[in-house]
Amino acid sequence: MAGTDNISQTLYESTFRWSHIIRVDGRMNLRGCLLVLTGILMLINLYMIFMVAPTDAVLGHVQRIFYFHVPLAIVSFAAFLVVFIASIAYLFKRDAKWDKIAHSSAEVGVIFITLALITGMIWAKPVWNAWWLWTPRLTTTLILWLIYVAYLMIRSYAPSQSKAAIYGAAMGIIGFADVLVVYFSVQWWPGIHPTPVVGPLAASGSLDSTMRSVLLFSFLTFLALLTYLIMERIALHDTEERVRKIRFSLRRARQDVISGD
Repeated sequence: MAGTDNISQTLYESTFRWSHIIRVDGRMNLRGCLLVLTGILMLINLYMIFMVAPTDAVLGHVQRIFYFHVPLAIVSFAAFLVVFIASIAYLFKRDAKWDKIAHSSAEVGVIFITLALITGMIWAKPVWNAWWLWTPRLTTTLILWLIYVAYLMIRSYAPSQSKAAIYGAAMGIIGFADVLVVYFSVQWWPGIHPTPVVGPLAASGSLDSTMRSVLLFSFLTFLALLTYLIMERIALHDTEERVRKIRFSLRRARQDVISGD
């Protein structure tokens, strides 16, 4: 009976923890729901990549990294598009909400483009027999990574929050131009890098139908992950802002006490 009670208690505590993720103070927690949904999508996506997608006749199993590399790159472009739009909105409205969205999207976008570069190098080694080649697509992608790392550095070293927001908005708008350069680079400068297999620039029949379905599902999965991480980062920015205000209030209170003495 004691063993049964322990199992029941463990199940109850696990259920409580999951219900707390989905509901907070009796209300639906959107971020929690999105976290659970993203986790489910990721598990399904992994199953489809390794069990459903056919093995490439030429590249073999190493081609499966394609289902990570391409979505990571495209979803990072989506993150930088959010930075671009939110930066324009901030310059017009001067609402801190838009600056938080831009900053959060840039941080998450840098993570995704970093992973895209890493998975690209892992894929390149067995295919090209080199970790890195200075092709137009790879070079412009590296420049894109440097632009948004610079965006984050500019914000970090700005003399004030308002200056950081303005400098970041300008960088976020100008830097987005390289996203277009990266996307069209294989059309403008054809080379060893594969041409697009999905989207408006893809040739018809360039990808097996099952592979296409798995790739599109992977896009959806990583887009859900991107959305969740941006929302989580915005919430963390809000928390950081509240902590700064509390610290400022405490410093003022301390100065008032010292002045009173």
